[in-house]
Amino acid sequence: MTGSPPAAQKPARAPTSLRRRLVLLAVACLASLLALEGAVRLRHWLKHGTFGAIYDFVIDEESGLRIPPSGRHGPIEIDSRGFRSPELTVPKPAGTLRVAFLGGSTTYCAEASGNDATWPAQVVARLRAALPKQTIDWVNGAAAAFTVEHMRKSLEFRVAKLQPDVIVLYEATNDLAQDSRAAAKAQGVWKGPAEDWLEDRSMLWAILKRNFLMRSSGANTESSGHVTFDADAAGKAYEERVVDLIERSKKVAPVVAIATFSHRVRPEQDAAARREACQSALYYMPFMTPDDILAGITAYNAAIRRAAARTGALLIDGEHTIPADGEHFNDSVHLKDAGCRVMGERVAKALLAEGVLAPVIR
Repeated sequence: MTGSPPAAQKPARAPTSLRRRLVLLAVACLASLLALEGAVRLRHWLKHGTFGAIYDFVIDEESGLRIPPSGRHGPIEIDSRGFRSPELTVPKPAGTLRVAFLGGSTTYCAEASGNDATWPAQVVARLRAALPKQTIDWVNGAAAAFTVEHMRKSLEFRVAKLQPDVIVLYEATNDLAQDSRAAAKAQGVWKGPAEDWLEDRSMLWAILKRNFLMRSSGANTESSGHVTFDADAAGKAYEERVVDLIERSKKVAPVVAIATFSHRVRPEQDAAARREACQSALYYMPFMTPDDILAGITAYNAAIRRAAARTGALLIDGEHTIPADGEHFNDSVHLKDAGCRVMGERVAKALLAEGVLAPVIR
């Protein structure tokens, strides 16, 4: 009796098959990530008119400040001197009323849809409408990350030579971040910004990381605890810096005004709303709580009021006139077009009050 033939054995799969699949999977993942990166940058271009960062800098040789580079960057137009405003004639033409704005990114307004949508431009538009016989031009001397000290340097080296008649000052959040970071470092609860090579090169990764950290701990830095921050004491030191800036500004322009700072966090909000309002603020100050940030902004606005009273500067009050919602605020402090319109109205109304511009009307 003859036995059945042995069953045919399947050939062993080549060991390269698995490697090939892994390589194909890796290529597919890389292609997907590149496609997502492209989609993110396309969305950024549609929103901001540029594939790269909306904040770009060059070093001003005279002042040492980081200022915007001249040219057009999406919806942002920078004049030949590094200001986000129309080109100015220097010396100032006779009969012209020139308004200068000094501040940080909240005055630079990168989140606005164009130069004309920024709140300084909105102020000037309202002044021109109210004073049709008066020639008015302006300069936006703000830049991202400027503190009061940077504003002083900008005034001294860049703005004073333009002969402004009116100077409007607006800044608090960068000084609060600076002061609270110093306290956090001294107390050993913050080591400084954590370096991230990929974040500087991938917009997709930067957005994912930023959103995750803001939604979770609110930190983009090496932080190990909560700072004990004396907002009132810090506010008094900030007040002295503001007084110095106002006094220097008064030597340049006959009219100096300072506005209290608008933040999306408000006293009447519950804990959840405060947390939402402070998301981007917590990103830069991860050692703080929303209540700490509210206390800090409140103390610094009180300092602004005291500084205006001490120096005789025009106080532009009413920081809460800008609604604390996503229609007006892009994040904790930066304004969208709707917020810029309210801010522009707020500042222009104060400047147009009886007698304020009398010393500079031609």
